[in-house]
Amino acid sequence: MLDQSKSAPNTMPNRAGVGYKAQHLNDILKDTSAISWLEIHAENYMGDGGRPIAQLKHLAEIYPISCHGVGLSIGAEGPLDADHLARLKHLVDWLNPALFSEHLAWSTHDTHFLNDLLPVPYTQGVVDRVVDHINQVQVTVGRQMLLENPSTYVAFAESDMSEIEFLSAVAKRTGCGLLLDVNNVFVSATNQHYSPQGYIDAYPLEHVGEIHLGGHEEDADDHGETLLIDSHSRAVVDPVWALYEYTLARSGPRPTLIEWDNDIPSWDVLASEAAQADALLVNAVSKVA
Repeated sequence: MLDQSKSAPNTMPNRAGVGYKAQHLNDILKDTSAISWLEIHAENYMGDGGRPIAQLKHLAEIYPISCHGVGLSIGAEGPLDADHLARLKHLVDWLNPALFSEHLAWSTHDTHFLNDLLPVPYTQGVVDRVVDHINQVQVTVGRQMLLENPSTYVAFAESDMSEIEFLSAVAKRTGCGLLLDVNNVFVSATNQHYSPQGYIDAYPLEHVGEIHLGGHEEDADDHGETLLIDSHSRAVVDPVWALYEYTLARSGPRPTLIEWDNDIPSWDVLASEAAQADALLVNAVSKVA
């Protein structure tokens, strides 16, 4: 388990941030008060120089940064990639992000990298493996990691515990925090026919260090039933906003990201989404007070 006394302090405000995209740089710098923080995907900044690194260093002087990894393959059966972990440590050392997170997923097999975030069965054996991997990551980078709940489409027959039991066990044994993706909760609950509000009620909200909001696409499965796809390609829908407000009423305000990674909109659209989240965060603060 990570020695929490050696973790970097969490300086992230309980406000809304957005995922940084280079095409928005000029708009961001025109009015630096429009948003409170930025999130980057770690794998895009693991080089030693060039324009992306220079831009990020400049932005890090203005905004708190959340560093979100998508390639560690925390849930993989094999060992973590030592080279990838070393590059991640180098990035975290110079960037000193306010928050650092990864997915509960796997994307590697032997020497192959799969361009997807694949789910894991919820068993004690997988808990043990994920715990070992998270401990290795946290000791290597020297700070707490947040673990994100996945979006899922089917359940594993071999699972012998719930997703919440799995996440709670991992957080307890590693000292990691949790990144609660509210859109993922809504997607998974719709696809697997359970209550998203019931999921939030049972979730260990005391461990949540960051919340994600994003868009999804609606499709249908082979039986004609609704199938939601976590696409990060459109605006947050009203039921997800309602679930977010429900979550804040139970958790209190948390740093909240508007996640939009495909079919990137204009800056005005993205900033408007962040402003909507900010309004709900301000309301949550007033209720706590």
